[in-house]
Amino acid sequence: MLLSEILQHLEEKAPFALQENYDNSGLIIGLADQEIHSALVCLDITEDIIMEAIDRKCNLVISHHPMIFSGMKRITGRNATERLVATALKENIAIVAMHTNLDNHPDGVNSLLCGKLGILNTRILRPMEGQLRKLVTFSPKSHSNTVQSAIFSAGAGQIGNYDSCSFSVSGNGSFRALPGSHPFVGKQDELHIEEEDRIEVIYPVYYEKRIISALLTAHPYEEVAYDIYPLSNRFPGAGAGMIGELASPMDPSEYLAIVKDTLLSGCIRHTALPVKKISKIAVCGGSGSFLIGDALAAGADLYITGDIKYHDFFIPENRMILADVGHYESEQFTKELIFTLLKKKFPTFALLNSETPTNPVNYL
Repeated sequence: MLLSEILQHLEEKAPFALQENYDNSGLIIGLADQEIHSALVCLDITEDIIMEAIDRKCNLVISHHPMIFSGMKRITGRNATERLVATALKENIAIVAMHTNLDNHPDGVNSLLCGKLGILNTRILRPMEGQLRKLVTFSPKSHSNTVQSAIFSAGAGQIGNYDSCSFSVSGNGSFRALPGSHPFVGKQDELHIEEEDRIEVIYPVYYEKRIISALLTAHPYEEVAYDIYPLSNRFPGAGAGMIGELASPMDPSEYLAIVKDTLLSGCIRHTALPVKKISKIAVCGGSGSFLIGDALAAGADLYITGDIKYHDFFIPENRMILADVGHYESEQFTKELIFTLLKKKFPTFALLNSETPTNPVNYL
């Protein structure tokens, strides 16, 4: 199949617009019209991963972590990244990354981690900002329901656990059809007043193209008037980290032992354990020190993440357990997530899970 088909499906499942501004998710090497005959899924891209792709005859590698984060001025093979790029280009291997767009998705990395650790009733720990837009359009009353249904079906009008959310108010629209026009109502060269509904809906920015397309298709007017406003509201449907609850309170040492076994962690670095049981658990796969304050504010009893620095362990002041399970350990199931996303859509496509370990951290 074409690489563009795979990219389109990944965009639908975890829109690349959800990635953080420092990130480099999406197509990194390759052409969208390239034909793909098999793909390798991995967490990190190393030279061993590229060799595995070559040995297993895969001309696409889909990783969680991007192999290129910042601009490159030359490709001379002086470091691992330059060698990876050179080899991928030479062997015609396309590279795609699904990083923070998958971290920030409500069914992404953190949701999967919660599922593995028995955390229920989850919600986003830090909802994203700058992801919402408001669409305002004007429809003749005879077609208001049709227009609303079309934009709802395209993804507009969802607020939390409610969909088909909109606001409408009636008013009079005026226009004069000029020569060359084909007005739905009114006549050329005559001022026309039409009773219309002003329709307002909000939507995530990554649905914008298809919502506008649906609006233009469903609307009866030759020229459709609409306004788009950026919103400052946080978007609870996506963001960093996740928080939820255990089925029943547990002794913290017993629960951390389960976490260690589940994640196959070489060790867990943690703050002091209280005598009382814990039930409210926050997580962030990967490097999550930036969410310590959010976990505290949300009332978490325990926050599980990776890459915690020494001084960060002082932040909770015994109000919350802080546990560093390891970056790789907290994200290791992402391969499973990406594999499942693609296999459900393309069940006969040659999709392979990498067998090459990439965790650079070892434990005595």
